[in-house]
Amino acid sequence: MAALRCEELNRPPVWLMRQAGRYLPEYRAMKETNTFVEMAHSPELAAEVTLQPLRRFPLDAAIIFSDILVVPEAMGQAYAFSDKGGIEMAFNVRDREGLRRLETDGAVQRLDYVGQALRRVRAEMGLDKALLGFCGSPWTLAAYMVEGGKPGALQQIREMFYRDRELFDALLEKVTGVCVEYVQMQAEAGADAVQIFDSWAGLCPLEIYEEASLKWIRKIIAAAAGRVPVILYAKGMGEHLGALAGTGAQVLSLDWLVSLRGARESLPSHLAVQGNLDPALLLGSVEITRSATLGLLDSMRGTRGHIFNLGHGLQPGTGVENVAALVEAVTGWRA
Repeated sequence: MAALRCEELNRPPVWLMRQAGRYLPEYRAMKETNTFVEMAHSPELAAEVTLQPLRRFPLDAAIIFSDILVVPEAMGQAYAFSDKGGIEMAFNVRDREGLRRLETDGAVQRLDYVGQALRRVRAEMGLDKALLGFCGSPWTLAAYMVEGGKPGALQQIREMFYRDRELFDALLEKVTGVCVEYVQMQAEAGADAVQIFDSWAGLCPLEIYEEASLKWIRKIIAAAAGRVPVILYAKGMGEHLGALAGTGAQVLSLDWLVSLRGARESLPSHLAVQGNLDPALLLGSVEITRSATLGLLDSMRGTRGHIFNLGHGLQPGTGVENVAALVEAVTGWRA
């Protein structure tokens, strides 16, 4: 994967989580005639949105336009975005009847539109840049599936784990099985790497994190071995890097709450780190964005295996000029 060969660039490769979105006027123009879900379901539109940031900025990778909730949708639990904001699930999985409504057979075939979008992007952008796929972690997906809408404090799924472990494990087994096939499909469709988003890791009680999340992530990474490298992002778990490193992921993506230099120095040399600029720094002046970007780069000077990224996705209200300043700072910096 060209964009992961940091030593050839003499700088960290740069890509941004949630590349497309409300900060690009061309994306907003598409949203005037298409809903998010419609664009995600259309290989042509998804490929176009994926490529939009690369046409503006010299990024080193494209991240496929999609959503982590396409997995439960393919299992029969549709999702939509509420007019009032937030996500609405078609139903909640809180008992065995809800579990029975989930269909795993053929789920990855129903996700073929993502594979088609990946192939379209690969054909247009060639092999010089990396193409990234992604999926949600089983714990994070189950949080939406059980809680519905905005997961909040994850009370329902935590209660399920403690009260009915058999039901919890059955749900996670189903979700993990589909995620395994989905990651393998994305690799076959041309993804150079796949990122697993454990976005709700920080709300999983630490004493159950291994059994509730990591053991399932480990199954996906093991199934991806030899097919595609895996980047793991576990929001809010920066103080538990050893546990994350033990999953077998090739890259750990970190939020902005930890020292990236400290993380790099504490991890084995074969693991790369990704991150971890605070997205809020792109909401201020261009000067603030540029200075913070250079400060993070300078803090990593002398290290190897660093992919520059934000500590989370771009925020609504992010200025195009801020993104441009960030990318210019990274691409102009030299180790």
